[in-house]
Amino acid sequence: MAEFDAGEGDEFAERDPTGRYGRYEEILGEGAFKTVYRGFDETKGIEVAWSKVDIEPFLEFPQHLKRLYAEVDLIKSLRHENIIKFCSSWVDEGNKTINMITELFTSGSLMRYRRKHRKVDAKAIKNWCRQILRGIHYLHSHNPPIIHRDLKCENIFVNGYDGHVKIGDLGLAIVMQQPIARSVIGTPEYMAPELYEEEYNELVDVYSFGICVLELVTCERPYSECNNPAQIFKKVMSGQKPASLGRVKDPEFKQFIEKCLLPALERPSAFELLNDPFLAGGEDSTKLKSRTSQISQSSLSELRLSTKDREFSLSGEEVGADTISFTLRMLDLQGQGSRLEFMYCLGSDTPGSVSREMAQQFKLSDENKAAVEDLMDQSIKVVLESRWRSQTKPELCGIGLQCYQEDLMDCNQIGMAKKGIRVA
Repeated sequence: MAEFDAGEGDEFAERDPTGRYGRYEEILGEGAFKTVYRGFDETKGIEVAWSKVDIEPFLEFPQHLKRLYAEVDLIKSLRHENIIKFCSSWVDEGNKTINMITELFTSGSLMRYRRKHRKVDAKAIKNWCRQILRGIHYLHSHNPPIIHRDLKCENIFVNGYDGHVKIGDLGLAIVMQQPIARSVIGTPEYMAPELYEEEYNELVDVYSFGICVLELVTCERPYSECNNPAQIFKKVMSGQKPASLGRVKDPEFKQFIEKCLLPALERPSAFELLNDPFLAGGEDSTKLKSRTSQISQSSLSELRLSTKDREFSLSGEEVGADTISFTLRMLDLQGQGSRLEFMYCLGSDTPGSVSREMAQQFKLSDENKAAVEDLMDQSIKVVLESRWRSQTKPELCGIGLQCYQEDLMDCNQIGMAKKGIRVA
């Protein structure tokens, strides 16, 4: 493949082993062991984020180093429109670092973006909330659930030109091997009380989400009235909410935030919050409502929806911990019908991505594509809600995370043409 060089010399401070990615000196963000630089993908001609994680402090603690490698493997497996996309990774043994290439969101973190734009309509904040919750819901719907554990506006990124939001920095994320996780870690202002008590589940992310919403509404750092983490800990454990909550003027916003900060046993899930009436009324949800209002359910496993020129029915059943077997039937105005059978992987597919591929392959109109997407979305919600209502969590095989990720990789390798789609 030809390469076009302007002849000014290599402007990069470093290149990846393949030569595809280059790193600039410009620092985008820093943490205790991690530095994020601006990078460039020469193959696609786009800017990327290049993260360097210093592993030297962990070399004496193999369990921590193992966890870092697990994080990289975890990020590789995630595929969702509201989760930062992973591109590449490698270990630099000489410099004792793990390097990761991810997509770059040009407007930076949502915290920085919000403080730059002080006047924002409630509709925009609700739109951000829906996108964040979709990302959280995706993480929590894995089997076992993935907990972010450090969700905050600094770790949520935005593209200013279209308002697209994605969750990033999964450095503290864990895959729950047991229903109750044990480890105190995170950012004090955003940590749920049960995190301090070292017995918690995925609902700690919902608490953190509520604090994020509070920060988006007030533009204030939560618990800014405290001088140190010890004071924050004392307030959180005694049930005292951030002082900024009292400055939320909109009663509906305040009620929604308080709902996220309820005790763990009363706190709603991300799935339940996505269906909360408070988040209805946005541009995207209005379109969804106008279409899904026509959805009728003929049985627990079949949903129907009609458009101006077609009638659709979708049925599905779980055939594995992370796989749903779907059958989609389409009937046109002339009574001509077709049937599609395909497998849907919860760990890698989304209703939007699958419906787009169907639209391309079967030349569906935008309206019919949206109908298929809505049916799939509703059907998946039924499956997940049923799973949550039952108080059982299927166990992974003895190989654990590695086996689970191999399953995801298998799903990623299956395109629409290879998913067993058959047209009757």
